[in-house]
Amino acid sequence: MRTSYSALETYKLCPQKYKFQEIDRIPAAKSKAAVFGTHLHSTLKFMFSHDPLFPTLDEVLNFFRENWPPQEKMEVTPEEKQLYLEAGEKMLKNFYAKNAPWNFAVVDLESRFEVLIEDTRRKETHVLAGRIDRIDKSEDGYEVIDYKTSRRMPSQDEVDRDLQMSIYSLGLQRRWPHLKAEDIRLSLYFLKHGEKLSTSRSAEATLATTHDLLRDLSAIQAKLSTGERFEPAPGPHCDWCPYRPICPAWRHLYKRQESGIKNQEEIDAALKEYFEILKGQRQSEARLAELKSKISAYMEAEGYDRVFGEVGYLARSQQKRFTYDFEKVRQILEPLGKWEEILAADERKLKTIVKGLPLEIQSKIEEAKVVTSEFTLLTASAKKIPKPSESPPPPSPPS
Repeated sequence: MRTSYSALETYKLCPQKYKFQEIDRIPAAKSKAAVFGTHLHSTLKFMFSHDPLFPTLDEVLNFFRENWPPQEKMEVTPEEKQLYLEAGEKMLKNFYAKNAPWNFAVVDLESRFEVLIEDTRRKETHVLAGRIDRIDKSEDGYEVIDYKTSRRMPSQDEVDRDLQMSIYSLGLQRRWPHLKAEDIRLSLYFLKHGEKLSTSRSAEATLATTHDLLRDLSAIQAKLSTGERFEPAPGPHCDWCPYRPICPAWRHLYKRQESGIKNQEEIDAALKEYFEILKGQRQSEARLAELKSKISAYMEAEGYDRVFGEVGYLARSQQKRFTYDFEKVRQILEPLGKWEEILAADERKLKTIVKGLPLEIQSKIEEAKVVTSEFTLLTASAKKIPKPSESPPPPSPPS
C-alpha cells in the first residue's frame, strides 16, 4: 500500500473524508487558507534557493506579490486579498529578520522521501511518501524544518508526540542510512508567531512510530477487504471540509434546502416531536432528582423508612455492595480444584495490562478483537445548526 503522512492524518481525523479523498478520489477545491499556506511555502523556497547571492527582503516580498495565486485557485474579494497580502508580508518580514538565508547551511528544499514499512506478519511492504520543507546541516547532525501558518501553537508535549515529525525522522534515516535518530533535530516553525518548536526522536520512539503506522494501515486494509464502513467523525474540522455537502453526517442539512425531498415533511414532524419529548423527559428527570433529594432528606431527619401519599408511598432501604478478597478465595478453592473455573477474561484488566507489553504483542492482541454485536445508536443534540451559506458547487458524490 502506498500512502502519505497527510493521508494517514486525514484517516485519523475522519475516516469518511479519507475515503472521499484517497479511495474515491473525488476532487475538491483547496481552502483559501491552504492555498495561502502553499504560496508562503513557495516564497520561502525562493528565499533559500539562491546561493551565494541570496535574495534581499524586497526581492522576497516582490516574489510573494507577483506570484499571487490566480483567482480560479484562490477565490477572494479584493478586500480579502489585501488582508492576506498584509498578513503574508508581515510573516515574511519577521521571518527574514530572524532567519537571514546566508546564516544557514541548507542541504535541500521541499525534499521528497519514501519510507518502506515492513509488515513481517503479513509479509507486506508499505510505502509512505512525503516532502520536507527544508533540511539544514548543523554542527551535530541535521535539522528538519517544517513551516506552519496556523494560528494555534501546540504544546511541547504535542510536538514531542507529533506523528509528522516522527515520519520525517524515518524519512531522513532512509535517505542517509548512516544517520541515527538522535542525530536529527525536528523543528516546526510557526510563521504567524515567529517561534520555532524543536524535538527529536529516540530509536525506541522510531520503532513505536513504525508500529503505529502499521496499526493504521492494517485498519484501512481491513475496511477495504471486509467492506466495513468508513465512518464520518463530525467535529470542528467539518467547518472547512470541502466534502460536507456529500458527507452522510451533513448531506441532509444541504438537501433540506431543496424542494420536493421525499418524506421531508413527515421527517420534520417526527424530529420536532422527538425533541419535544426528549426535552420533557430531561426536565422530568431533573425534577424527579430534585424531589427525591427533598423527600430523602425529610425521611432521614424524621427517621422514617416509608412515607405515604394519596397516590402511593416511597420506601428506603440500605444497600451494600461487596467485593471478594480473591487471595482468600483462591486459598479456599484451589485445593478443591475449583479456582480455575472462576477465572474469566476481563477486558478492562486486559487493556491495562496490554499498555505495558511489547508493541508487537500489542498489535497481535489488537488483531484478536472480534465483533460480538453490532447496533445503530442514535444520539440527540439540541444545538441548532445554521443553514449552509452559499458556496461553490460541492464535489460530485461517489458513484
